[in-house]
Amino acid sequence: MSFLNNLDGILERGKAKLKEYSKPPPPSPPHPNGRRPPPIPSSTKPRIPHPPPPPIPPRPSSTNFSYSPAYWQPTFHPSTPISTHFIHETGAHGWGNSESQNYTSALENSFPTPDGKLIIRAIAQNGTYTSARLTSHQRLSRPRGCLSVTLVPPCATGVWPAFWLLPADPFKWPEDGEIDIFESWNGDCVNHSCLHWGHYNGEDWNKHKVKDTPMEDMPHRPHVWSFAWQEEEGRMDGGRGRLMWYIDHVAVMKATIPRGTRRMEDFRIIINVAMGGNVCGGKLPADGVYDLQLSGLKMSDEPMGGWEQFEKDWTRAPEGKTM
Repeated sequence: MSFLNNLDGILERGKAKLKEYSKPPPPSPPHPNGRRPPPIPSSTKPRIPHPPPPPIPPRPSSTNFSYSPAYWQPTFHPSTPISTHFIHETGAHGWGNSESQNYTSALENSFPTPDGKLIIRAIAQNGTYTSARLTSHQRLSRPRGCLSVTLVPPCATGVWPAFWLLPADPFKWPEDGEIDIFESWNGDCVNHSCLHWGHYNGEDWNKHKVKDTPMEDMPHRPHVWSFAWQEEEGRMDGGRGRLMWYIDHVAVMKATIPRGTRRMEDFRIIINVAMGGNVCGGKLPADGVYDLQLSGLKMSDEPMGGWEQFEKDWTRAPEGKTM
């Protein structure tokens, strides 16, 4: 009987423990002031464009991204004149492409915003076309590095925005070289990555490298364009070095530095929005305002992920095609 009594006692204690663990958890203490924090407004959540664009292939998830400190990073604010960082190139002489705009230094065509952006504004109104073309005081200034910028460009018939590089004055075009990091025209929503060091004729057919990247959401959300360069004298392949174009940190084109072009240290930035001209097939934009929005402009010692990532990207990035 003592054994049965002991067994009954063990069972009763087990039931009591089971009831204890089955009780619902106590209510959480009230939030200070008796109120819970408000929900995150839906307007702050990222929005996915619809329909989604053809994707730029993502990097493998195992890639460790790292940012190199910037050696040049201009700030944009209404209290800082644009002339601190850029020269306004002005005029209405067609700019070698029969373009229709008059580039001005007027505040209505180029201005910084309080939230740190730079706006290049092209205006078409009653047959008059004005815009801005800015050239940086700063040159790339180093034998290797990376230039990056975040852009939201206009995409419309007759409009040709660009973010590109030319050597500092005086220079000889095209022999000294031209590098187009971003350009799109006629509302095609296609980025044209380009390297030019020859004329547009049959003789110089192989002195152009071009890669087109469709981007259907180009004018609707920011994208990051980057360009990395390495001057490498004495390469076994006889080249002078290597260049890489990136969109959203994905390598979209590679090229070797052509012999006879200017050293990369001498190149400076050009930002502009052209209208009409040969590239746009003579088409002009409808009356309206066309903004190229720029932020996050900087020059760094190395691309995102470092030069080790550059080497990996070099093995899989496509080469530009000749024209």
